[in-house]
Amino acid sequence: MNIIKKTTGFATSFDGTPIFYEVRGEGPPLILCYGIACLTNHWHHQVKYFSSQYQVIMLDYRGHHQSPIPQQHDQLTIDACVNDIKAVVDHLKLEKASFWGHSWGTQLLVRAYDLYPEMFNNIVMINGFASNPITGMFGTNLPVAAFELMKKTYEQLPETSNYLWKKMVYNPISLWFMQVSGGFNPHLTAVKDIEVYLKGVASIDIKVFLTLFEAMMNYDGRSVLDRFDVPTLIIAGEKDTVTPFKYQEALHKRIKGSELTKVAFGSHCTMLDMPEFVNLRIEKFLKENKLGSTKSEK
Repeated sequence: MNIIKKTTGFATSFDGTPIFYEVRGEGPPLILCYGIACLTNHWHHQVKYFSSQYQVIMLDYRGHHQSPIPQQHDQLTIDACVNDIKAVVDHLKLEKASFWGHSWGTQLLVRAYDLYPEMFNNIVMINGFASNPITGMFGTNLPVAAFELMKKTYEQLPETSNYLWKKMVYNPISLWFMQVSGGFNPHLTAVKDIEVYLKGVASIDIKVFLTLFEAMMNYDGRSVLDRFDVPTLIIAGEKDTVTPFKYQEALHKRIKGSELTKVAFGSHCTMLDMPEFVNLRIEKFLKENKLGSTKSEK
């Protein structure tokens, strides 16, 4: 049985915020970026599969799990999170890597490519988007109204809002909602994975969530897609009602030479629903677009 090497540590971001990272395996680097308020467990099938041949790298953005909230709260921005990714790349002395983004992680990679295109060998986008995905989420505009209500309530009652946030997110009703809403496919994704996700979301400070969520709504990276000049694989879930297929189709239309794969029965978390198919599709993409060197010559 092969023993997969694992290391963890912290990289110092531009403003001094320590950014937690984890590395599994050795070989060409793959950097896996999860969605807003998510956690690395979303990638556990991919980590297990790819770490035997690649160096699989994950990180926690600022204010997420093992990475603390920055001392300056005005540094809870898209660019700050992108620079957290850059800090890990620099800390590990990587020259280039394959970057994978899920959901909001895709939006971060669009901005990262805008700022640091030299880091990218190729890109994998799973259930992603480049601009505001909230309007029409779940087939209704209620999420926009719910966000505005949450924001207003927090501004008036911050401590109460944080308490209610944790109670609201991690409970049986939320588990049921995530199973039926298209966030996960309950027939394919293990209930444990959904529970881990909800527990992880509940652990995020509501100010971090609201601030970054609003930043997500305000960022529009569609013009950046026209300048993409690296191989790009786009994976969409057929049953995703969080970020429906139209978002991935829009990415495909704007990124020259990109590949688009729609996964039957896939929800918003396609890599958890259909891990074997997703892994094989990404593996094919990586083999067809071989990675360069893993370390810089500095």
